[in-house]
Amino acid sequence: MATIDSELIRNVALVGHQGNGKTSLAEAMLFRAGVTTRPGRVETGNTLLDTSAEERDRTQSLTLHLATFNWNAYRFNLIDTPGYADFVGDALTALRVADVAVFVIDGVSGLQVNDEILWQAAADLGKPRLLFVNKLDKDRASFERTLDGIREHFGTGVEPVELPVGEASEFTGVADLLTDHVFLYDTGSPVEKDEIPPEIADKEHAEHEHLVEDVVEIEDDLLGRYLDGEEISVGELEHALHTGFVGGTVWPVLCGSATETIAVDRLLDFLCRIAPAPTELAAIEAQSGERTVVIQAHPQSEPLAYVFKTQTDDYVGQVAMLKVVTGTLHADDILYNPRTGGKERLHNLLQVVGGKYTPIESAVAGDIVGAIKLTDVATGDSLTAVGTNLVVTPLRHPAPVHGIAISAQRASDEDKLATALAELVNDDPTLHLHRDAETGQTVLRGAGEVHVQVALARLKRRYGVTVDTEPVKVAYRETLRGVAETEGRHKKQSGGHGQFGVAVVKFEPLPREGGFEFVDETRGGVVPKSLIPAVGKGINEQMTRGGREGFPIVDVKATLLDGKHHSVDSDEHSFRMAGALALKAAIDKVGTIVLEPIDHVEVTVPTQLQGDVMADLSRRSGQIEGTEPASNGEITVIGSVPESELTDYAIALRSMTHGRGRFTLAFKCYQEKA
Repeated sequence: MATIDSELIRNVALVGHQGNGKTSLAEAMLFRAGVTTRPGRVETGNTLLDTSAEERDRTQSLTLHLATFNWNAYRFNLIDTPGYADFVGDALTALRVADVAVFVIDGVSGLQVNDEILWQAAADLGKPRLLFVNKLDKDRASFERTLDGIREHFGTGVEPVELPVGEASEFTGVADLLTDHVFLYDTGSPVEKDEIPPEIADKEHAEHEHLVEDVVEIEDDLLGRYLDGEEISVGELEHALHTGFVGGTVWPVLCGSATETIAVDRLLDFLCRIAPAPTELAAIEAQSGERTVVIQAHPQSEPLAYVFKTQTDDYVGQVAMLKVVTGTLHADDILYNPRTGGKERLHNLLQVVGGKYTPIESAVAGDIVGAIKLTDVATGDSLTAVGTNLVVTPLRHPAPVHGIAISAQRASDEDKLATALAELVNDDPTLHLHRDAETGQTVLRGAGEVHVQVALARLKRRYGVTVDTEPVKVAYRETLRGVAETEGRHKKQSGGHGQFGVAVVKFEPLPREGGFEFVDETRGGVVPKSLIPAVGKGINEQMTRGGREGFPIVDVKATLLDGKHHSVDSDEHSFRMAGALALKAAIDKVGTIVLEPIDHVEVTVPTQLQGDVMADLSRRSGQIEGTEPASNGEITVIGSVPESELTDYAIALRSMTHGRGRFTLAFKCYQEKA
């Protein structure tokens, strides 16, 4: 595929709720563009884009997929995204690098929760948005009902530019509100007519007038001419529509059927005419050391690329997906990675269509390509010209909130598991891996239960590693219930030099987070100075081994008051044992209190669900600390909740709020377990 001008590139993300038909629409686009001879079907597992076994098994997209193709004179970089809430991280990644967001809406179900969530995310990123009402060939489909729902949620900027001709089994085409022409589909190319079918003529005329009135308001010159009774040309209307679309004040609505490939070509044509080229978009900010640099996409600038995704291919290894922020990349270019301080040779640049890769020679500003055989790159890296250190700020993903403890089923797989997990997390930065020193567990965390299950399935298929799983243990701790003065006596005689050490220690509980404090108050050399630290070391080691419940002892002050030693038999080991025995005696004497970790929780939900969330947190022994208003009719409930009560909270909140709730956790403190 030859290099193309930046002005002719269209970077498009397909986003929306699970099951809305995003992958089907992408497959229909590839078919219409001549990339495939027939569109793949999600339900039969033969799509070009859902490439993994896990996606075919679940008949749903689980990660973003890139498809690059030509449509007439234009280059499309189409990013198909997963719609399930657990994989929203990839949808956010796609929105970050795309220049346009196409929201695929189910014409039967109407607007759904993830449509709304991703709409707000696109708005926050300043992305131009349009909507494609899909599935109008299905039973119970209704464009009018779906459009009413869209307008209710997103406001007056919603502008239909097409109307369907028929619905359900009678859906045969679309009427273009800008040209007053109809495009009817049977097989092959559409038939264009300038006669509107009588059954939609009145509605088409009314919507045409409404569209023209709204569009001319975007440009003062057009508005004045329109009010003077002058006819505005289609080209002028499209120019104004482009201005409003790029400026984020107009959200066009198109319609069709992905599975029947009805009006898919119309969507592509519309994007060519109305969507922005990368060079039209606002400049982005990058960091050069402490300095902020403003960068505009331009093919002649110094090269800068952003690694927005890495993925492991079974045949070619790691593929780094690059957005060319500015400049031009060439095969065999050497770039600099500021994160590693190393150089990277672009051995191969690739055009990507799902799991198929075609070598290309170069890529200009705004283009999206793949690269393989890079030495050390990770998602979020910047690759820039040698001698510069420009860094594009990486996307911050929501923190993972659902975890499971894993271990290799076979001891021989432990090293393989470590390597596999590292690659898995590198490919998917929304996963998090943590080794908990207190519980001894390796914990894998993701956005939800399905996210983690898919990760484990990939471990088994791709790396041949089967793991055992168990719930994540809560890292409880213990502290002394009161003050105790005890003696630790260690005496052992087994031929030759013996072992002897006596330590009299006063133990006191410290305030929470007090740690461990060791004080020496001995007099007269009853314990040699060189051996006094050994007492503290022995106490500390015993604290780590745990108290009555087996949890680590914390928040203790130990004061060495007295002791005895032997000139021959006393050594460091003897006094370490004496210190440990003294603590054991204190535990037996006064007992311990179990401490549990408390998390700071912030739960954001629609305002009408505030009461349900607060009641649920209270049932989980939580303390509500207040609320704060959030954006778009939402409220954030703030509280403190025992960690043990939150192990299933990601699943429970999603069920309780029908996917509209989200939350963050952060460790707050330890407190006495109720």
